Amino acid sequence: MAGPDYDAEIKQLTATMHTIEQVLDLEAMEREIVELGEQVAAPDLWDDQANATKVTGRLSGLQGQVDRFRQLHQRIDDLAVLAELAAEESDADVLAEADAELARVKKSVEGLEVRTLLSGEYDEREAIVSIRAGAGGVDAADFALTLMRMYTRWAERNKYPVEVFDVSYAEEAGIKSAEFAIHAPYAYGTLSVDSGTHRLVRISPFDNQGRRQTSFAAVEVIPVLEQTDEIDVDENDLRVDVFRSGGPGGQSVNTTDSAVRLTHLPTGVVVSCQNEKSQLQNKASAMVVLKAKLLALKKAEEAALKKDLKGDVQASWGDQMRNYVLNPYQIVKDLRTGYEVGNPQAVFDGDIDGFLEAGIRWRRGADKADGN
Repeated sequence: MAGPDYDAEIKQLTATMHTIEQVLDLEAMEREIVELGEQVAAPDLWDDQANATKVTGRLSGLQGQVDRFRQLHQRIDDLAVLAELAAEESDADVLAEADAELARVKKSVEGLEVRTLLSGEYDEREAIVSIRAGAGGVDAADFALTLMRMYTRWAERNKYPVEVFDVSYAEEAGIKSAEFAIHAPYAYGTLSVDSGTHRLVRISPFDNQGRRQTSFAAVEVIPVLEQTDEIDVDENDLRVDVFRSGGPGGQSVNTTDSAVRLTHLPTGVVVSCQNEKSQLQNKASAMVVLKAKLLALKKAEEAALKKDLKGDVQASWGDQMRNYVLNPYQIVKDLRTGYEVGNPQAVFDGDIDGFLEAGIRWRRGADKADGN
């Protein structure tokens, strides 16, 4: 059986990388990295903690993007050398290694190419992820915690900073809800395809009769606002509640009542933040989330697409977009794209790029079908 035509394959990979470089504008990214590096080196950077977090997060995300591109380009160069060596020596082991590396490199290039499909109005923004336990009792709360871990692990794998704003722990296990930001370029465009209801089927560890349990959790992803975004919040429209932060099982975390809950009275939108020890810092962080949610709501209403942007998610039967089945067989399947993986544990450990890439391609196809 004839092997791959390495000259043709490498030529195609190189051409694709050149296109990706132009679309991503690597030169502009590297210029911004230099500018951000100068800001990070400033001795007064952390005088404004919110801005410092934003600057360092942006720098880390951009540097990660550029590093991945450069490293992938180097892998293609190394592959060419490996293929040439295999041909010269007619070594079956070296040839097998070259074949395997070619498959891995092609997959990596395809994944990077997906980034070029992110051209929506807010796709390049950082993301705020909200997770809420749905139907299913304690299993749903445990599932919500598992999903939070899945997304934070994904961020860690990509070296993206995560900022947790609020976690509401359930009484027995898991969480009622959580809200956190992922500080990385294009985090919103990438993760927004995961908005919707996620469904888990397994033998419940909380059922003493060992019965199979179905539970649900809702995931909502919204973009982080920039200073240029116009969204004003009247202080008279806000109810501010201060309460004591709580950990698992109701355990006290802070010794002072520093957690803040904001309720936007005209819309009923509620956000909380308890990650800082200062009420003022928590209120400021909560305002970031609140404004992002209000902007998403405003844009959704203007476009009559509330379900797409805000996520009209019930977290129950009939509206799930991804199934995680652990019993009687093991599979994770996206119901929109058909993409599936037979190793749920790897998915829960943050290996979700395949689902995200398939979702981005699916959304791009749906947009084209709608004429967008």
